[in-house]
Amino acid sequence: MRLGRNSEGFTLIEIFIVVVMIFILATICINQFVRYKSRSYNSAAQMDLRTAASVQEAYFVDQKTYTSDITNLLNSSYGLYTTDGVNLTVTDANSSGYTMQAVHFSGSHTYSIIGPGGKMSD
Repeated sequence: MRLGRNSEGFTLIEIFIVVVMIFILATICINQFVRYKSRSYNSAAQMDLRTAASVQEAYFVDQKTYTSDITNLLNSSYGLYTTDGVNLTVTDANSSGYTMQAVHFSGSHTYSIIGPGGKMSD
């Protein structure tokens, strides 16, 4: 069998082009995946903050004031359970309103809400 220009197989250039195309596609996919994860972490922080605002209102109905201690709202007290990685804090609270913040450790935004009936902002 004679090996020459008409032999079967791939040249080094062809293999290099395929490797480069795979690298480009992998880079695009990884970038999209990282953005998707960040959005999901941010959504978890928003969801926990909205839930905490509802629980603050339930606390107010019972106590006639809003709490500045998040532990008063957590778990069995008023049923607030936070997502793993979400840091939820009450920055200000009194008998007329509250301010709370939430951020996920892997997220890219800190969200806050001023209540009662406040709108969430980042």
